[in-house]
Amino acid sequence: MSKIYVDLLNKVRENKPLVHHITNYVTVNECANITLAIGASPVMADAIEEAADISAIAQALVLNMGTLNARTVASMLAAGKSANKKGIPVVFDPVGAGASSFRNEIAALIMNEITLSVIRGNISEIKFVAGFGSQTKGVDASESDLAGADSAGQTAKELARKLGCVVVVSGAVDTISDGKKIIHVENGHPMLGNLTGTGCMCSSLIGSFCGAAPNELLSASTAAMMSMGIAGELAYENAGQKGNGSFRAALHDAISKMDAQTFEKRARYNEA
Repeated sequence: MSKIYVDLLNKVRENKPLVHHITNYVTVNECANITLAIGASPVMADAIEEAADISAIAQALVLNMGTLNARTVASMLAAGKSANKKGIPVVFDPVGAGASSFRNEIAALIMNEITLSVIRGNISEIKFVAGFGSQTKGVDASESDLAGADSAGQTAKELARKLGCVVVVSGAVDTISDGKKIIHVENGHPMLGNLTGTGCMCSSLIGSFCGAAPNELLSASTAAMMSMGIAGELAYENAGQKGNGSFRAALHDAISKMDAQTFEKRARYNEA
């Protein structure tokens, strides 16, 4: 496999980037722990009084709409503008976009007022923010959108071109595009869908890799998705038969033990 993905993993571990999260309270602990496990440093500050200041000292910012509320919208905007001013990557996770008028309005507001580096979501969320028709299922992708997920590459490419950022569509096969290249990551396991927050954790991993390599956003996002996919496979092999709780712990273990040899042996991807 390309040496660049191994180098990026090592760069995260060496640089330990500070990743500021304004994320949802259902998965905040998972996001903090997965960030620590990959070798970065999380801070979860969502108060308007400090959001901009924290982003100013961070190496990446992750904005997640999972448990969206009016209080944190102002914090997201302040943090995002601070990150833009400093020139650090902003990762946006439009959780549930398409599910309610409030979410739709805030997703549009964030995309209009903040320069985004990476957008990560499931196929329904990405299709919605791209302006294509989608049928959301709460915060999950709908069956109809999943059935047409073979168009994920073109959807990601068009949205990436429109916004000038990297777009990640997570699913059974993850799709990443910068508007030019399309990369498909084939690692993962269906049991990842049994845990709350695996998508949010992917966004935290993307923030960690982008924070360590802000000039390599496409490769950094790809390496992050490889990490989660490989970890899911290892977690299932090591503890999947025991149930969700053991699988969850094994997932964090696998991320914390991820190394160059594991990447080289297990990563499955193709570039278009």
